[in-house]
Parts: sequence; structure tokens; C-alpha cells
Amino acid sequence: MKQDFSLCTDWQKHSHGEISGLGVGAIGRSPLRRGASGPASLALAVLALLTLAACSGGQSDAPKNAASAAPRAALTITVAKPERRTLAQEIAANGNIAAWQEASVGADVQGLRIAQINVNVGDAVRQGQVLATFDAASVRQDQAQAEAALAEAEAALVDAAGNAARARSVAGSGALSEQQIAQYQTAEQAARARVQAAHAQLAAQRLRVSHTEVRAPQAGIISARSATVGQVAGPGPGMELFRLVLHGRLEWRAELMAEDLPRIRPGQSVRIELPGPPGAAPVVQGKVRQIASTVDPRTRYAIVYVDLPSNSPARAGMFASGRFATGQSQAWTVPQQAIVMRDGYPHVMLLEPGDAVRTARVRTGRLAGERIEVLEGLPENAQVAVRGAAFLSDGDHVRVVKDSE
Repeated sequence: MKQDFSLCTDWQKHSHGEISGLGVGAIGRSPLRRGASGPASLALAVLALLTLAACSGGQSDAPKNAASAAPRAALTITVAKPERRTLAQEIAANGNIAAWQEASVGADVQGLRIAQINVNVGDAVRQGQVLATFDAASVRQDQAQAEAALAEAEAALVDAAGNAARARSVAGSGALSEQQIAQYQTAEQAARARVQAAHAQLAAQRLRVSHTEVRAPQAGIISARSATVGQVAGPGPGMELFRLVLHGRLEWRAELMAEDLPRIRPGQSVRIELPGPPGAAPVVQGKVRQIASTVDPRTRYAIVYVDLPSNSPARAGMFASGRFATGQSQAWTVPQQAIVMRDGYPHVMLLEPGDAVRTARVRTGRLAGERIEVLEGLPENAQVAVRGAAFLSDGDHVRVVKDSE
């Protein structure tokens, strides 16, 4: 390469005087014209110009090639070393939220029309509160008839009792025969029985009147309502009008694998994440109440019943995920920002000697605030790129700065 450059220099020195005079109109006066024909001289002039251009181009490209060969910093980054942290051991599970106990509130009357509804879905009610009212006009008329029948039966009893008393008073005088006395006594007993029957009939009518008011059997929250104003109770008993979550008590029915059950015990704390916006989902704390005694033979999952607090935003029918706290353990952690997803797998960018980075695939585990556990793939005494790691590629050269810069 040095020899070529020297040849170009010599050529420039010797031919400068000759080529400088090769204008369009001066070709005939050039020294190259001597002893040569016109076309030959023109060819030699063109060859000389091309040689000078090649020599000058080679000289100008040399600094460029030298500059491109030098390593160049790709990005300014910060680095961090893995830290040993104490993390909670947890078992993750999913499941539905359901009512602890749910009562069906129905109509105990037939052929009556609903006149008024006092509650709606989501309302909290107390025991004995009136939920709906049927039109009781016809039932009250039946009650009035029963009251009149009772009064008539009581009057007949008074008359029969008087006759029987007078008959008993003359029993030994011979004024009445024994048969007549027995008839008066029988009439008294029959009148007394009619009074009792009238009492029973009146009680039945009063019960029907009370059934025109649909009341809550216990305190709770209305979870469903099928009653509408104007609806007529069907001929069959037990028409459902409302569903009531008793005491507003909900539970999370978590599905766990059979191998996880030995680490679950009643009273254990559970962290449950309810449906919500990403990053802002509500979280509630529950406690294990009961573990199912059997495992589903099809899914191999068992149900763990977790009680939820009464003031939680949970609703029956939600699907939620949660974690059972089973203990603590030591783990190596790095900032979550250091984890870079490539081809669907987590990676870290390791700082190598010479301020170059190398991509290393890792296996991650538990989360702890802004840090994440690394289970495999992290060398000892490693330094991982944190800020700017997502923009790096394998082999890039970087400039390391502190977090405050």
C-alpha cells in the first residue's frame, strides 16, 4: 500500500507540468503531443487525469477508514449489581367470588297482584324489612268474614252454654229427661268447637294478610330481583321475587392444585386482586376459612374458601386472582427496568470489559416492588444495564454514568 502511494506521488511530480497544459485548446502545444498522433495524445492525457484522481481518492479515504474502525459509544446507561432480598413465598390461584350464603325470597300468596316494591338490587336490608307489598283488599275481606263468623260462633256458644247450665241445674228434679240434658250439653260442646274453628279460620286469614308483605328473612344485600309492579303471584307456591346475600358476606373460591394444599391452613392471609384498570386494580385482604375435603377428579383442583371483608369492593360473580402467603426466602433481585423481553423471553444486558454489553437470557420469579427475582442465568458479580437497557443490542459499546447524572 505504501509503494502504491509513493508511485502516485512520483507520477504527480513528473506529470504535473505536462497535464497542467492539457486544456481543450492546448492539447497541440502539450509536450505529450511530441512524436505522437492526435488520438494517441488525447488517450495519454485522459489516462493521466484518471491516475491523479485515483491517487488523490485513496489518500482521502484513509482517514475515513481509520475513523470508522474506532469503537463508538452507542448509548449512555446506568448499571446495577444484583441484590440479595428477603421475598415472600406465595401460591398463586384464580377463582370466582360468590355469596357465602344466599337466600331466595318468594311469595307465599296466590292470585294477588304486586302493588309496591321497596328495594332494588344492591340495597342493604335488615331482618324483617318489607321488600314488596301485594294488593291485600280481597284478603282483608276474607279476614273480615272470618271475624264475623267468630263473633257468631261465640254468641252461639253463650246461648248453648246457658241452656246446658240450666239443664244441669234441674237434672235431679225430673223436669227434664236425661236425654234432653245430654242434648243441651252436646250443643254446648258443639258451639265451643265452632268457636275454635272460627278462631283458626281467622288466624289463617290474618296470616294471608301478613303474607301480602314480603319481608327479609335475615339481614343482607339484595343480589337479584325478579318482582315487578303489577305481577300476579302464580298458582304454584314459592315464586321467587328476590335473592338475598345473607349479611352481605362474600367469599373467594380459589382453585388450587392438589400438591399446594398441604401448605394452606385455615386463618392464612390471602392477597386478592379484583378486576380493575391496569395498574390500579383494587386489592383486598382475605383469610382462609375452609379447605374442600375433595379434589375434582376432572380438573385435579380443590376449592379453598376465603372470607372477604364486608366493606370490600368485591361483588358476587367477579373472577379474581390471589396469592396465599406461605413464608419467606432469600433471592437475588435486579431492577425491573433491567429486564428486556426478546423473542418472548426475559433477558438482561451484562456489562463486559471494554464497556461493551452482552445479552444473557434469564429466568425470573417473584416481584418485590420495583425489583424482580432472577432464578437462573445471572452470573456472579454481574453488572446489568438498567436505564437504557431496552435500546441496546448484543455487542454495543456504552458509556456508564451514575443514576444522578
